[in-house]
Amino acid sequence: MLPALYGCFPSIRRMSRLNLKHAASRSLLALARAYVDLTIRTTRWTITGSPESYPALLQNDDRTEDGCITAAWHRTLLMLPAMCRWAHRIKPDLDITVMISRNRDGRFISDLIAPWNIASIEGSSDRNGKNKGGSRALREACTVLNNGAIFMITPDGPRGPAETVQPGIEALMRLTGKPLVPIGAACTGFTLPSWDRLRVPLPFGRGYLLYGARCYSPMLAEDIAARLKTLSARAETCLSLGRAGLADRLWMIMGIALVPLLRAMMLIRLRRGKERLDRLPERRGRTRVIRPEAPILWLHAASVGETHSILPLIPVLAERHPGHHFLITSATVSGADIMAAYRDQSGTLADRLSHQFIPYDVPLWTKRFLDHWRPSALLLTDSELWPGLILACTRRAIPVGILNGRLSRRSWQRWQKMKRFTSPLFQRLDFVAARGEEDASHFTALGVRDVRCFGDLKQNAPAPPVNQSELDNLIAHLGNRPVFLAASTHEDEEEIILGATALARRKIPDLLTIIVPRHPIRGAQIAALAASPAPRRALGQIPEDADTLWIADTLGELGLFYRLCTCALIGNSLRAPGGGHNPFEPVRLDVILATGPHHDNFRQAFRQLHGLVTTITGEEELAGWIETVIGDPMAWKVRAEEAHARIAPQSAIPSALLDRIATLCT
Repeated sequence: MLPALYGCFPSIRRMSRLNLKHAASRSLLALARAYVDLTIRTTRWTITGSPESYPALLQNDDRTEDGCITAAWHRTLLMLPAMCRWAHRIKPDLDITVMISRNRDGRFISDLIAPWNIASIEGSSDRNGKNKGGSRALREACTVLNNGAIFMITPDGPRGPAETVQPGIEALMRLTGKPLVPIGAACTGFTLPSWDRLRVPLPFGRGYLLYGARCYSPMLAEDIAARLKTLSARAETCLSLGRAGLADRLWMIMGIALVPLLRAMMLIRLRRGKERLDRLPERRGRTRVIRPEAPILWLHAASVGETHSILPLIPVLAERHPGHHFLITSATVSGADIMAAYRDQSGTLADRLSHQFIPYDVPLWTKRFLDHWRPSALLLTDSELWPGLILACTRRAIPVGILNGRLSRRSWQRWQKMKRFTSPLFQRLDFVAARGEEDASHFTALGVRDVRCFGDLKQNAPAPPVNQSELDNLIAHLGNRPVFLAASTHEDEEEIILGATALARRKIPDLLTIIVPRHPIRGAQIAALAASPAPRRALGQIPEDADTLWIADTLGELGLFYRLCTCALIGNSLRAPGGGHNPFEPVRLDVILATGPHHDNFRQAFRQLHGLVTTITGEEELAGWIETVIGDPMAWKVRAEEAHARIAPQSAIPSALLDRIATLCT
């Protein structure tokens, strides 16, 4: 009996070791589940992507087919339960199945993810004649997909090489005909020294799960890998650049501190006609407009020139993206008026357009705006760079591009001095469509990753609009009287202009000068400079025969005055530092043009019109030019028509720009 008892000891020892091993495995599994659950619950996840993939991912009523394949790199495996949790919150009965390897690690993962209602299929690609269950797993995957499940796969698993797509996924797409949705992921965490560089999330961090546009068979493994790498890189960029630096925090604090002043400023602007009472809440991110159930492409145009520049782009984008709605924001009432007129004339396209005033760059107001509209992408125009807004978009994985990117040498030098603090602002931009090579070099030097030159969109803009009946009435009222226009003037320029026109009236006594200040509020100030009382457009006054000056201190009527004048000077160019204004609008109307010497902001445009726009350096020279033009206007008209012809061949929207915008919309 004793030998028999001794003989049982090895079996007892083996059973004890197995029990201990099993207990250790269960403890490890429980700890791993608790850790993953903690990280998923405490991480601030941003889960977003291509709107067309949303119905497929959730298998909702808008889907075009039952079942969907999702693919993510093996190193993001521990982040995928967050996406499953997100999907089950929206649709609790969603069937999610994942492919795992047929080994001990695979079974551990299967047990680990079970609490998130994720089923598993064991198997991986057969290699070197060794059966790893790949064929059986492929058949089971086809079955669950045909039953309407979401099938998750890591195309470079289970042993790599990392970020190399294995052939099984191509076969699965071909056999089932189901779409593949690529997923890029990144999160706060640490990386293990494994073959796939597995990313382990840390609690209380930030994470991004970005899903791309659907892919259909046939599709090469290289193309799938490229899409996964692009999405992964974007997720990593959002993670790294979505952190608020010192400059970001100071900007936020300043915005919050200035809220009382901003509210007061809005009321002052309202009294001056620069705001609309019924739309004042839009400046604080509030709106009564219901968000359309469609992906939204957001375009921001600060004022008149920028709004005109994007008008030719809108119908082209609408044709290329028929499922999109377009949100246009502006900062000025005149920009809003232009969009209102455009909507009235755009027929069926009007139903796909919304206009809002952009909120001031205060964190709470920006959050309200983005929470409501949830745009897929943002396209800013010219040099409208709002740090808080751009950071908020980056944190939500909303790509931001710049159209007609403009950065003068003076502005660039200011940014360069602050580059240590402002570098993340420029790195957050997905691309800049620069107006010219000089602008492109400035953006590149400041850290923008993708800068391309597509020309000046303002060159493509239509001529500024006009109220035809008002134009006809004024033409009849003025008769054959010669008219000189000073357009978009700034402070300290009007004295030069009034002196020059006084000199010119010695030879042209019936000359009428129209001054259109860039800021209409300065109308009374300009009137005080005049030698005799001058009628003001803002007061409803029009010039009589005895009047030599008319102050057109209203918004959005520059198109009217360009059509009335014999010749025109573009303001903000006579005094340093100046900067000039867009010459393309009057060029499209065949206006005989002059500019001062300080037009660096539009250097490329004036270089293109070299020899066709006269540069004026002072009072006497301006008077002489007015006398010469009015003395023989037909000869100068030929030059104006040549300027118009010079910009006409470049009126088409570059296809490369449309393609680049399309990458933001998918």
